[in-house]
Amino acid sequence: MTGRRGTSGIRSSISLALICITPLAACSSGGSEQATEPSRTVDAAPLVHTSATGALDPSQPLTVTAEPGTRLTDVTLSGPDGHLVAGKLSEDQRSWQSTGHLKAATSYTVRIAADDGKGGRGETSSTFSTVAAQRLLTAQLGPDSSGSGVYGVGQPLTVKLSEAVKDPAARQEVESALRVVSQPAVIGAWYWVDDQNLHFRPKDYWPANATVALSFDGEGVRISDGLYGGPPATLALKTGDRVESVVDAATHELTLTRNGQPVRTIPVTTGKPGFSTRNGIKVVLGQERTVRMSGESIGIAAGSSESYDLQVEWATRVTWSGEYVHAAPWSVASQGVDNVSHGCTGMSTENAKWFFEQTRVGDLVQVINSKGAGMEPFGNGFGDWNLTWDDWVKHSATGKPVSTDGPVGQGQAAAVILPQL
Repeated sequence: MTGRRGTSGIRSSISLALICITPLAACSSGGSEQATEPSRTVDAAPLVHTSATGALDPSQPLTVTAEPGTRLTDVTLSGPDGHLVAGKLSEDQRSWQSTGHLKAATSYTVRIAADDGKGGRGETSSTFSTVAAQRLLTAQLGPDSSGSGVYGVGQPLTVKLSEAVKDPAARQEVESALRVVSQPAVIGAWYWVDDQNLHFRPKDYWPANATVALSFDGEGVRISDGLYGGPPATLALKTGDRVESVVDAATHELTLTRNGQPVRTIPVTTGKPGFSTRNGIKVVLGQERTVRMSGESIGIAAGSSESYDLQVEWATRVTWSGEYVHAAPWSVASQGVDNVSHGCTGMSTENAKWFFEQTRVGDLVQVINSKGAGMEPFGNGFGDWNLTWDDWVKHSATGKPVSTDGPVGQGQAAAVILPQL
């Protein structure tokens, strides 16, 4: 993703200007040699002035000006990490202004070299700090890896911001502060689900048995007027085998593959007319050994002919609205034959236990040939994979994919923006 800006050198065009700014005899095209007097060393501090007379507002640039008759020959501005902040020297070399953004609550050092116009040259330096931000943007990273930290290859990375970010330029700043590195590396992109939530997914699924690191490293960085990056955050996880299950509502079968190899096909039943199971790719959200399911949770009135209230075993959740793959011993006669459920994928208790033990959060479950609507991309689980790659990339603030190449574990390693693929 976007690398951190502001690390380029500040000596823009100064070196070229100095070639012929030294006494004119040194650049003379005449035939005779003329001696050049060596410059005197002077105290540059009285010759220059900076705008940092106190704590500097980080939304304002640092300016350096020279006394009349004096010119600036070199200005560098660096932060505590040694990285330079970009700046621009005026054509008459009488002033310099930072062009890169300053961080809030950060100490900086400015080094200035000047020529007094009388053969004297000197250098001076000073330090200053920027004031603290009134509003800080924090990022909650997901998925929560408090458990094993191992997920299926369909698991998106998520970011929830502490407040809404609407401005396109501010969103680019947020993406610049977010970094994803993985081994093996992939091509991926961010998607702004809304003003506070972003998802990151690869162009294809994550590689099996990969290591992935996500970080927010925008502390002190200006996001927009009055809003600056808050404390950093990091997240590390791994992927397991590539486990994919395809539920065919027409043939009433579920086929599970592991790393591209079919493992088992089992008879199932899916949603009956009026309760047809959603088509599309879903991601396993969680697993419950037993769960209570009631018709009221999906809008069926208690006491109606369709109402139910059951304790269900070996339940693998794929939507927040209550779609599971689970044991349904009451419908074994219909499994492999007909669709009789209220939207879930039902199977025998033995098969449900086997499926439960074969899958984990982040694995993929795809339903095909159902008469139901398509899976929602967001809001009811992770339907991210139902969007085309082109549509996905368009919803990045940069509109470009990124490479996650870099050493995992170094959250500061920036992803590299790639041309549109």
